[in-house]
Amino acid sequence: MSFFETHDPRFAAYVMKNAPVKQLATGFDWVEGPVWFGDAACLLFSDIPNNRILRFTPGAGISTYRAPSNYANGHTRDRQGRLLSCEHGTRRVTRTELDGTITVIADGYNGKPLNSPNDVAVKSDGSIWFTDPHYGIMTNYEGFQSPQELPCNVYRVDPDGSVEAVLTDFNCPNGLAFSPDESTLYVSDTGRMFHPDPQHIRAFSIASGRPTGGAVFHKVDKGCADGIRCDTDGNLWSSAGDGVQCIAPDGTLLGKILVPETVSNICFGGRAKHQLFITATTSLYTITLNRTGAQRP
Repeated sequence: MSFFETHDPRFAAYVMKNAPVKQLATGFDWVEGPVWFGDAACLLFSDIPNNRILRFTPGAGISTYRAPSNYANGHTRDRQGRLLSCEHGTRRVTRTELDGTITVIADGYNGKPLNSPNDVAVKSDGSIWFTDPHYGIMTNYEGFQSPQELPCNVYRVDPDGSVEAVLTDFNCPNGLAFSPDESTLYVSDTGRMFHPDPQHIRAFSIASGRPTGGAVFHKVDKGCADGIRCDTDGNLWSSAGDGVQCIAPDGTLLGKILVPETVSNICFGGRAKHQLFITATTSLYTITLNRTGAQRP
């Protein structure tokens, strides 16, 4: 069985033909938001409809990290290694302090509640960037059905706590990732629920500190791009309907890792950040690559 589909010869150097896609755990409803904690040697990820954050520890398996989780979706770590989480149920972004207490990073804009924060990334200057589509308030499946009071924007929270809508022309922004040198911000648009909107990844220049440009960078050919991550070479790895797709910095599809379920999100982790962890519908998967993730810390 082949786990790979090569579209460009360069892809052969990124994967190892004898490294399988392994299912680590299954039986969930819709898993999302993987984040690796190297100092604790574990992975956290969300099982959104079941309102919990789970922990995978190699050699020990699955345990519960937090339940209820306020229907948490995407996660990352800040520059101090603290967990940042996007919560659908409370319509906010939070930080879990090192003592376990919760700090609210953002829960509204211009006097109105956020929709349902989805994914989050941190820049080296300490600013927190997150997407706010409406998926968690459109039904009761991943949160609480509620009126939408704000457009689906991308926000930036500065270290002083000020919140700014930095990208306001998306249907539903979803995954986001910075290039290794932070000169480019990639944001996936998965479209409004119940609408046939275009679905693609856009690229923005961050040279001035503010995102500019925004041309379509890539459109996956199966399903849509949801969670995205960069490796240290600047390639973008994207979730898709048929697995994980590897995209060169110029937008060329290099190849695919084939996964038997629809992939929602990914992250690099493991001993040398060379393992790709994959959340896919009801299961958690992993594969060892010949590339290292660029995410920080």
